[in-house]
Amino acid sequence: MIISNIFLAGASRGVGREIANCLTAQNLQIKALLRTEDTRSQLEEMGIKVVLGDALNVNDVENAILEEPIDAVISTIGGVPKDSERADYLGNKNLIDAAVKAGVKKFILISSIGSGNSANAIPPQALETLKPVLIEKEKAEQYLIASGLTYTVIRPGGLKSEPATGNGILTEDPKIAGTIHRADVAQLVCRSLNSEKANNKVLSAIDENMIYGQPEFEKLILD
Repeated sequence: MIISNIFLAGASRGVGREIANCLTAQNLQIKALLRTEDTRSQLEEMGIKVVLGDALNVNDVENAILEEPIDAVISTIGGVPKDSERADYLGNKNLIDAAVKAGVKKFILISSIGSGNSANAIPPQALETLKPVLIEKEKAEQYLIASGLTYTVIRPGGLKSEPATGNGILTEDPKIAGTIHRADVAQLVCRSLNSEKANNKVLSAIDENMIYGQPEFEKLILD
C-alpha cells in the first residue's frame, strides 16, 4: 500500500503540527483542514495545501476530502473538558463518513490512553477529570472501527512538547501508560502510514524511557 496524498485534520498545533512537519520532510502531498486563518501562512510556506472549514460541518468536510483523490486521512482533532461542543466524536465522525465516501486507503485517528479498554491504565483522578473527553474519543474509535475503513488508532500517553527522543514505541497492550513527546507521536504516525503491521490496530504510544511502573509488555515493531 503506497500512500502519498494525505488529508490532515488538526495541523494547526500540537501533535497535528508535528505530524505536518514529519510528513513534509517525507515530500508527501498534504492537504490540511483549518478552522481559522491563524496558521494558514505557516503551513502554506511548508508546501501544505490549506482548506478552511470546520470538522463539525459536514459540508465543509465533504468538500475538502472529496475535492481530489486522497489516500489517507489523519485526524488529531479534539477538545478539552470545558468545551461545550467538542470535535472528538462528531468532528471525527464527519471525517470518517467523508473518508468512506472517498474510498481512502487508511484512516489514522489520534486518541488518548485512558480511552476504551485503556481506562485502567491511568490514575482514577485523571480518569475522572478527563472522562467527558475520553467518552467522546472512545465513540470516535468505535465508529472508525465499524466503518469498514483500514484504520490505525493511536493513543498517546501524557504529552510533552520537547524535541523528539526517538524512543517512542507502540503496543497493543492497553494496560501500559506513560508519557511521550508530541514529536515522537508524529514519527510513529508517519511510520504507521505505510506499515501493514499497524493496520486495524488500536495502539498505545509511549516513550520507552518514560513508562509508568516499567511493566513487561510486547512492542509492535513496524515495517
